[in-house]
Amino acid sequence: MTLFSQNGSNGHTLAGFWRLSRRFWLAGKPSVTGLIVLMISVVLLQLLVQFYLNLWNRHFFDALERRDAGELWTQTSVFLVLASASIVLTATSVWARMTCHRKWRESMTRAILEIWSRKRHDVSMNGQDHGAENPEYRLAEDVRVATDAPVDLILAFLSSVLTALTFFSVLWSVGGSIVVSPFGHRIEIPGYLVLGVMGYSTLMTALMLWFGRRMTSISEQRNQNEAEFRAAAEVLRGGYPGSEADVASWMDQLHLRLQAVLRSWRNLCWQLVDMTLVSHANFLFAPVAAYFLCFPKYLSGAMSLGEVTQSAAAFVTVQGAVNWLVDNYQRLADWRSSANRVAALLSTIDRMPEQGEAIANSESREVAPH
Repeated sequence: MTLFSQNGSNGHTLAGFWRLSRRFWLAGKPSVTGLIVLMISVVLLQLLVQFYLNLWNRHFFDALERRDAGELWTQTSVFLVLASASIVLTATSVWARMTCHRKWRESMTRAILEIWSRKRHDVSMNGQDHGAENPEYRLAEDVRVATDAPVDLILAFLSSVLTALTFFSVLWSVGGSIVVSPFGHRIEIPGYLVLGVMGYSTLMTALMLWFGRRMTSISEQRNQNEAEFRAAAEVLRGGYPGSEADVASWMDQLHLRLQAVLRSWRNLCWQLVDMTLVSHANFLFAPVAAYFLCFPKYLSGAMSLGEVTQSAAAFVTVQGAVNWLVDNYQRLADWRSSANRVAALLSTIDRMPEQGEAIANSESREVAPH
């Protein structure tokens, strides 16, 4: 029975990758459990600080509208406390996440090396299966990306879900309902800011999915071309054996692989250009969309300036949380590419003959009659 499962002849599942990952996350080590608790606690505390910063927007701009100098100084002090707490929490989050990155990568790399060490080393891995070439690159670079990204993505997803739920209530309570009169018919829309942010976020997510639909395949091909070029260049470092004609032929192959690398980078460039059109447009238009939604109630006197700024800040916060996929699409594609390449490496190593199997065959040949 093999340790790592394979899905067809041309593709691999991520089962082997997740099995090795569970050895790290579910082993019950106090250091890992402590890091998990710390990271989740930081997410919750940051959400609390973010909520009070949103509330601070309302109080500060209401005081500004009233020209209340005393309250403005009070709110300035409140902001300094909240900002300091946010800075400390952000620094703590960086430390915890990077510590998890390092420990998970160490666990994954040691596990792969342990499995690989039990296999016969006189069997070439290159060419055994599609995507299993250049194992050194996969062990160094792809394992790093495959273990870095999930920690950040999962924490960002958790934060986005909690943030969206929290600030939906802010938009619902502060924004309230709005009355419109299309064609002379009076219609009241409850929670119109919530509906507005959902519609806006759905549009941006759909645009990002459309413009970034080729990102995963482009990223995977770029990683493969980089690995092949690096492997070819290492031959020159060791001195290429053979005649001048052989050297010339190998140099031609090296140039071809360089062209493949440059071609994949050009494809990546255009893909990122397409995705940047959406992401930067979203960055510019999100706050403006929020203000336009609030203007009718502000002009009618139903909203104060502080409520407008609070609603706009909550709108942008919710929109950023709901658009988690938009913000992390490229990183998800990079992770999927690297995780697939690690899974291919694990599957190939699993199918290699064991050291003990090689010794047994050798001994049987020695005792066989001639």
